[in-house]
Amino acid sequence: MAKQRAPVGPCRMARPIPAGSRPPRSKVCPMKFRFVHAADLHLDTPFAGVGRTDESVAAALRDASLDAWDALVDCTLREQAALLLLAGDVYDGPDRGLRAQMRLLSGLRRLVDHGVRVVMVHGNHDPLGTGWSAVRTWPAGVTVCGSDAVESTVVERDGQRLATVHGVSYARADEGRNLARLFRRGPGPGLQVGVLHCNVGADPDHAAYAPCGLEDLRAGGMDYWALGHVHRRRSVLAGDPCFACYPGTLQGRSLAAGELGAKGALVVDCDDAYGVIAPPRFVALDRVRFVPLELDVAPWPDVAAATQGVVDALAGMRADPEYTGRALVVRVVLRGVPAADPAWQAAAAELCAQVQEGVAGWTPFVWCESVQVRLRSVVDRAAIAGRGDFAAELMAHVASLVAEPAALQALLGAIDSGLPAGIAAVAREVGAPPPSASALLEEAEAHCLRLLLAEGAAT
Repeated sequence: MAKQRAPVGPCRMARPIPAGSRPPRSKVCPMKFRFVHAADLHLDTPFAGVGRTDESVAAALRDASLDAWDALVDCTLREQAALLLLAGDVYDGPDRGLRAQMRLLSGLRRLVDHGVRVVMVHGNHDPLGTGWSAVRTWPAGVTVCGSDAVESTVVERDGQRLATVHGVSYARADEGRNLARLFRRGPGPGLQVGVLHCNVGADPDHAAYAPCGLEDLRAGGMDYWALGHVHRRRSVLAGDPCFACYPGTLQGRSLAAGELGAKGALVVDCDDAYGVIAPPRFVALDRVRFVPLELDVAPWPDVAAATQGVVDALAGMRADPEYTGRALVVRVVLRGVPAADPAWQAAAAELCAQVQEGVAGWTPFVWCESVQVRLRSVVDRAAIAGRGDFAAELMAHVASLVAEPAALQALLGAIDSGLPAGIAAVAREVGAPPPSASALLEEAEAHCLRLLLAEGAAT
């Protein structure tokens, strides 16, 4: 028996049916069906934030988004889905490459040849009508929603209506309207689905395009909202009265927080007769996975031992069934208290190069994007606290901030807003998750204590 995948949201039905109230199936509609929901394909994405790689890795990264699209098509056919929904940002930008367009077209033809209907909308990365298009006519069975108004598409099987899908595309990248308010449940039987590229609840990690709130989604009367734009997989409504889900991006693109971990699509089982939607289940379809790896240096006596230790850790990660068949791009962070070896602080770049040599030739590849050293020296905190000097006052102040999270967050916000570009914005730009307040405080305290202790020793 196949292993049951964990649902995205709580196991609740969109419309619970009271016991004994269901009519005989033969007298209503004997048909069940399934659909697949994906978003943010970013076909032919350039992977600009990954940094320098060797040619074989670079080639695999260039193909990753297209290979993930092929995997999505295979998944849709394997699941015998009646419908595929693509919720925006199909392309990475308005300048759509020819190979991305042809790969998309090829996959769509495979789907419609097997009777799968496809409904897609365009988002802020690929607004409708921008850029050059090599495709003038889409295959019958593919609906690309326009940008002037919400368009509705009826999906049928054997003459019976399964669903009505409502969707709208962006006309321009900086769409500021609340498009969710344009959606209204349509007449007729079957499931009602909204397809929308939007920012629900002002997610701070994504631009406020087509902003809306949960109340707007509930008011639309949909049974399911197929959302796009947010690259983290999450459910914003899990039944009562509808499901509203972000599947996340189809293929991670960097080591930024929203791009980490498993990426793929959602598969949703439906019963058109009773209006019941099962909790969506996630299917991983990414070809290259971006993963952070934190390691404690305590077991290693020196930098040379650390090199082999990191390689062994990567080999262990690669053996995990979660990563089977997938290439890995890994950022290694070394933490802890090292042995007394002055080479540690200057070893990061060379250590990364040595690790890359150690994993060369692995198939699928493992690429060590960088090694970051976040080590701290052994400090006799009790002795410092009893000295009554500036170092003791520093430690006391840090302890007070730790005890008051609101004060710590306010301090971090003041520092962030005072910089030419905020800490979080810089982190996103270089493809790194923004550091937490506690992590920043820990590193700042350790750095200041090192300087103060070194100055005291010199005098």
